[in-house]
Amino acid sequence: MTGQQGAPRRGAPSPIVSIIWRLIALALIDAVAIVFAYAFFGGGLTLAAIVLLVITAVINVVFLVPGLYPLRWISPGLMLLVLMVVYPVLYTVYIAFTNYNGVDHLLSKDQVVARLESTLYTPEETANLAWRAYRSPEGQFLIWLTQVDGTTQLADPLSGIEQVQLDDARFGAIDPEDGLPATIGVYTKLGRLESFRYLTALSNLVITDETAQLRIISIDRATLGIARFSYDPVRDVVYDDQTDTEYFASGGYFVDAQGNRAPAPGFVDFVGLRNFERALSDPRISSVFFSVLGWTIAFSFLSVVLTFAVGLALALVFNDDKLPLKGLFRTLAIIPYTIPGFISALVWAGLLNPNFGPINGFLSDFVGMNPQWFSDGNLAKMAVLIVNTWLGYPYMMIVSLGALQSIPSDLYEAAEIDGASPWQRFRTITFPLLLVALAPLLIGSFAFNFNNFTLIELLTEGRPPQLGVISPAGQTDILISYSFRVAFAAGRGQDYAFAAALGVFIFLIVAAITIVNFRLSRRLENMI
Repeated sequence: MTGQQGAPRRGAPSPIVSIIWRLIALALIDAVAIVFAYAFFGGGLTLAAIVLLVITAVINVVFLVPGLYPLRWISPGLMLLVLMVVYPVLYTVYIAFTNYNGVDHLLSKDQVVARLESTLYTPEETANLAWRAYRSPEGQFLIWLTQVDGTTQLADPLSGIEQVQLDDARFGAIDPEDGLPATIGVYTKLGRLESFRYLTALSNLVITDETAQLRIISIDRATLGIARFSYDPVRDVVYDDQTDTEYFASGGYFVDAQGNRAPAPGFVDFVGLRNFERALSDPRISSVFFSVLGWTIAFSFLSVVLTFAVGLALALVFNDDKLPLKGLFRTLAIIPYTIPGFISALVWAGLLNPNFGPINGFLSDFVGMNPQWFSDGNLAKMAVLIVNTWLGYPYMMIVSLGALQSIPSDLYEAAEIDGASPWQRFRTITFPLLLVALAPLLIGSFAFNFNNFTLIELLTEGRPPQLGVISPAGQTDILISYSFRVAFAAGRGQDYAFAAALGVFIFLIVAAITIVNFRLSRRLENMI
């Protein structure tokens, strides 16, 4: 029996087969990772490519080193955690410290430099060049150029543009009519009529080298564009050869000594705490930011209070053994919880429609009121709280029912013997014990509502707008929906860096409130 302990189980794959399958799986993972990393590098997402390659390397090590066998079971989850949580968080923090936006700071610095270096200008001496075409038997072309000062150049689609002399060994006999070689290697000079025949092909021919680009304009004219800008990476300076101007990198732009920008978009640059300072100190933005922040905190707090109050009230009623049809009532009360939140939000948007909604129809017929739920700021906020209470009370009712049933009944019996009223029993026994049990859930509900983007976007879209502000913020926008509008709203949106800074603010605020509330709940538990 002892000698058989190390024997493989019947039907289990042999170690060699297991290793082969493992290597095949790792090869497939590596191949996919390399393809995506190559795409990331090509798209300028260097950090994402590096993170992906590091994760892939760690997976290979984990599955090849026997001592790391326990990590194999959690490595897929860790990989997804890094890709879906850690990397987005780090990338958001990085963007928050840059000037990245979708207007004039979208490209990287290297991309802007490449765009400048590809810009051409046409000097006066190369604006009207005489040209003659040479054609090979295979249909390839060479272009002979003659400048105003008599300088001659030869343009080859394969080798570029070079200055030549008539005594070049490649040239055949000189044609006395125009003084040009009749042949250049296997290429034969075309007459004027023959050139006209191939003019369309010649006009589409673009011959480029490192510093110039040739274009055929007409049967009598060609132009030679010269590279206008050159970049010195040592000095970090772009030089304009046309105007003899140097442009220095400053504030995400290339600017000259007078502050004039080069004819190119800005580039993504590190700006430190500027985006955070805008939210806190720029009067055009700080007023909007603090108003949105205040409403976000109020919305989250009131949502927790209202949903908990309604849920607890129903739980107290449904927990009474004397209530008839208690199971039916409980089932009906959790119906809002069974419907997806985005569907309920859209249904409520229709119910509250000022013109066609049944709620306004009822109020108009019986009360004589027609509330403008989505155009009045206070009413819009009230509508958001009403709908969120409808969506959230079933959850609070369910957890409150569970907590109520866990409270020992002998506490209530002792309180009754002491002559405590129902309100006293609730205030001294039920509510404190409920808070101890439900405090973490209330904190989680606060954090959820702090980022409740779905409700705001589907019910009001942040409306009504705040008037007289430069930010695309509405009166019912919370921080998460405000940051979405800053990043993606038409017109004044696409400020991705500022939206990322708002995301960092959201994270810090929620983290701070969560830490404080956990400490308070711990104190409450110790007091009880």
